[in-house]
Amino acid sequence: MATNTEVAGENRERLEANLARVEELQQRLVSAISRRKPTPQALNGPESELYAKAAQAYWQEWMTNPAKLLENQVQYWGKTLTHFVDAQQTLARGQLKAPENPGPEDRRFKNPLWDSHPYFNFVKQQYLINAEAIREGIDDLDEMDEKEKRRLRYFAQQITDMFAPTNFLATNPDALMKAVETEGESLVRGLENLVADLEANNGEMLVRLADESAFSVGENIATAKGEVVYRNRMMELIQYSPTTDQVHETPIVLFPPWINKFYILDLKPQNSLIRWVVDQGYTLFVVSWINPDSTYRDIGLEDYVDEGYLTAMNVVKEICDVDRINAVGYCIAGTTLSLVLSLLKKRGDKTVKSATFFTALVDFSDQGEFTPFLQEDFAAGIEEEIDQEGILPSFIMARTFSFLRSNDLIYGPAIRHYMMGETPPAFDLLYWNGDGANLPGKMFKQYLRGLCQRNEFANGTFEMFGETLSVKDVDVPLMSIATETDHIAAARDVYRGVQMMGSRSKQFVLGESGHIAGIVNPPSKKKYGHYTNDDLSLDFDAWKAAAEKNEGSWWPVWEAWLKKRSGKKVPARTPGDSPYKSLGEAPGTYVAIKARDQNH
Repeated sequence: MATNTEVAGENRERLEANLARVEELQQRLVSAISRRKPTPQALNGPESELYAKAAQAYWQEWMTNPAKLLENQVQYWGKTLTHFVDAQQTLARGQLKAPENPGPEDRRFKNPLWDSHPYFNFVKQQYLINAEAIREGIDDLDEMDEKEKRRLRYFAQQITDMFAPTNFLATNPDALMKAVETEGESLVRGLENLVADLEANNGEMLVRLADESAFSVGENIATAKGEVVYRNRMMELIQYSPTTDQVHETPIVLFPPWINKFYILDLKPQNSLIRWVVDQGYTLFVVSWINPDSTYRDIGLEDYVDEGYLTAMNVVKEICDVDRINAVGYCIAGTTLSLVLSLLKKRGDKTVKSATFFTALVDFSDQGEFTPFLQEDFAAGIEEEIDQEGILPSFIMARTFSFLRSNDLIYGPAIRHYMMGETPPAFDLLYWNGDGANLPGKMFKQYLRGLCQRNEFANGTFEMFGETLSVKDVDVPLMSIATETDHIAAARDVYRGVQMMGSRSKQFVLGESGHIAGIVNPPSKKKYGHYTNDDLSLDFDAWKAAAEKNEGSWWPVWEAWLKKRSGKKVPARTPGDSPYKSLGEAPGTYVAIKARDQNH
């Protein structure tokens, strides 16, 4: 049995070892941060003009309706003072306990100590009171422009979320308890995790969401059988191997977004849309886009259209010996597919027999949650970054999307990873989410200015290849799938764009869940349902109110629609059995290019 002296000696040795590790980690931390490239100030927050406008609106409100502002301030003071007095009275009675009413629920405060411990409960309740006062204060600025007010609300929420007590060691019971249980080891591991993330991302603060060592593209994710049958500087074209003896004559060409990697559609056999489509008896081609470096600075949307869409379509027609194909576009690739359809209409080209859109916007008149990022200060900052780098580095897009869900994608993972020293989960979806792509400078400027800000395609003024393109030119049979809680392509905005399209045959389906889970929703899971309604003359709210709620995935609904537009059955086509021979197995080489390796 160890003596007290021996135990103290062991504790001393552990302490000294941890201190030595901390000193080494501090040096690595400084070194990693020093490698960080400065980004334009506009990308880190709004210009001071926004706060000046907020102050002006506040004083206008004060002059025109002081009673309302005073009422809000008095309510805030009253709640704060009552909260303090209640805590003081409890202590005066010699009771060290939280009040009977622990305050509103918030999933950040799941630890029972937030409700039962007087210190943590006081901190939690006061934080929620403060956050509510800030929200109400902004909502009551009637004299402020609604777009500016939306931006102010967004940035105020970011500040509020950042200062949540859960984000600080002294006011996070989970982290404190873990540190005590591990004799401080969790904090050292957390610092190691922080330094490793900074080193991996050239000094940028990007929280790792998944255990990257658990996955390898082509080995345990993106494993559907197929061959790369064509390659150019923009894309690799993958033809997937048939699993049926016969296939529909009309092939499918699927264009995934180049903001992300295509294998979200083939994470694993159980939820692979790629495998499912092939199993239904279709010849499927999928484009895998290049992950561009700075040499792609002058690549524009027209290059994606010409060397991506049009080239892929022509190659597929040659391989399958057909005149027409069915096209699918996901997210930004769906937006661009609509541009292609307008262009083909202008040229009298009937290559596309039908089009399917997954969460694709064509009308940007309502910028939704992206309003803060589409104003002039942020757009100018984006252009400054592009002019310096030639590309929009993937971490900027990743950071932008993450801040739309900051508690889930930034602060929550940071707490677990850095304060509690936990290893990120081996979660394939989060691994894919962290495997980002850069964007060519010219292309993103065209998308940001022409499509998002000026809404030129919806307005019928978008110029490409000497043609003026309009959403009204999209006249092929189409199906559009939106998702109910999508924070990137809001369902009502997708629906409005579909209404503007010129097709006489069009169908809109609303899936449950969000931008990813609502699309990657295999029938076997029976997890999320979908809504259908053939009357597209209604506004979105009326359409949904009258829609039929269907259990299960929308995939079979889409396949039944697609089957009618896919022709007779023919013998299955094997990749490489045409003049386009195999250039290598799926998932190809472009998908393996890491953005972080190009951004050093």
